[in-house]
Amino acid sequence: MTESLAKKQLILNLFEMNCVGHITHGLWRLPHNHRSEYKDLAYWLELARLAESGGFDAIFIADVLGAYDVYGDSPAPALLEGIQAPNNDPMLVVPAMAAVTEHLGFGITFSTSYEPPFAFARRMSTLDHLTKGRVGWNVVTSYLPNAARNFGLDAEIPKAERYARAAEYLDVLYKLWEGSWEDDAVVALPEADGLEPGSGVYTDPAKVHAIDHEGAHFRVAGPHLSEPSPQRTPVLFLATASPDGVEQAARNAEVVFTGGPAVKAVGAATRAAAVEAGRSADDVSFIVQAGVVTGRTDEEVAEKLALYRSFASAQGKLVHRSVPFDALSHPKDRTVREALEIEGRLDHPGAASLPLDITVGQLVDGVDEAWGGTFFVAGTPTVVVDAIERWLDEEGIDGINLRQYHSFDTLRDFVELIVPELRRRGRVREGYTPGETLRERLTGGGPRLPETHPAAAYRRTAAEA
Repeated sequence: MTESLAKKQLILNLFEMNCVGHITHGLWRLPHNHRSEYKDLAYWLELARLAESGGFDAIFIADVLGAYDVYGDSPAPALLEGIQAPNNDPMLVVPAMAAVTEHLGFGITFSTSYEPPFAFARRMSTLDHLTKGRVGWNVVTSYLPNAARNFGLDAEIPKAERYARAAEYLDVLYKLWEGSWEDDAVVALPEADGLEPGSGVYTDPAKVHAIDHEGAHFRVAGPHLSEPSPQRTPVLFLATASPDGVEQAARNAEVVFTGGPAVKAVGAATRAAAVEAGRSADDVSFIVQAGVVTGRTDEEVAEKLALYRSFASAQGKLVHRSVPFDALSHPKDRTVREALEIEGRLDHPGAASLPLDITVGQLVDGVDEAWGGTFFVAGTPTVVVDAIERWLDEEGIDGINLRQYHSFDTLRDFVELIVPELRRRGRVREGYTPGETLRERLTGGGPRLPETHPAAAYRRTAAEA
């Protein structure tokens, strides 16, 4: 085996959201940035073509179901700055992007907390059919208080209940996707023995089954309305760094989206829990959000970084993180606890998640990963790829969700400058395998979940049928 083939290859996703301002707050105002064209199909078509030209595995599309209204006790700051509002449905842009690409995958964020599983199961099966097996699902439970109120609740569902609901939601979907239709249920015979001339059989009814699920949160009769799609169950992404999330990811996830200084610990804990759950440690891969600013010379990189940072919003990152006090109005050396006490907000629900004994300056500097941290690099292609190799080999990650500072310059720079160097070092494939599903590409296995995955328990053998 050659040295290049022996190296770990990078899972390469583009991080997107169907909105004007995703995670680099204020940068939609950059000259020639196309972010405000998110409403137009042309934006998504160009994005997809460009990502596929660079060999990207997928476009990973985030989503939220409410407005950020904790900072300032109002959605006004988020609306003023375009902080993930307005935003549109992530699923609806996928068929258009799939139509102009052959290989690129699509990761779609959808919450288990507010909408019933039956309709979602059909939508995902439809996308898996239309894309020929190029979709994945980023499983989230939602966290914004406004999202809960948008679906008729008085407050956010408690975390333990959200996770219990998510676990049952997944079981329902596995029953629909994996167990409701047998592999050979669709026969598509224009004429069949024993039937009147001119009649035929599309589906063998004996091979389509109700699921009759009755649980603590859902009652679903079935059967699933879609015939088996190329992957049946889409590739399963889960975002987590918490102990509860690790447990759920160990049971279900194929790819875990995580970050921060605890990446190694999360990876080790998840892999160990996966083995305990009867899966292989290699059944789970780990990706992080990564920032890359690059150019052909050091001077070009410095100019670009300075330009980008000059448009960054200091308030935007506080709005996005739902910081429950006006941090920018306090001296930087004041503690977070003192600032909350001065504003009379120490008992605010959002204060419970804040580190109270650090300074306000430390909080403001640490609340945004866009301009620093382990998974940020600004430099020429050699510098950037050196960093990515270090992330792969020393930090133990398997891939990145590339953060965008400018659409389409961030992606174009990566495709034109970084991908060739990654390929030269054997870190990204030279091309796609025709007809490959997203699961086959990301896992190296088959198009369907392996037998060690809990979803496989719902498949019907010939004897059971």
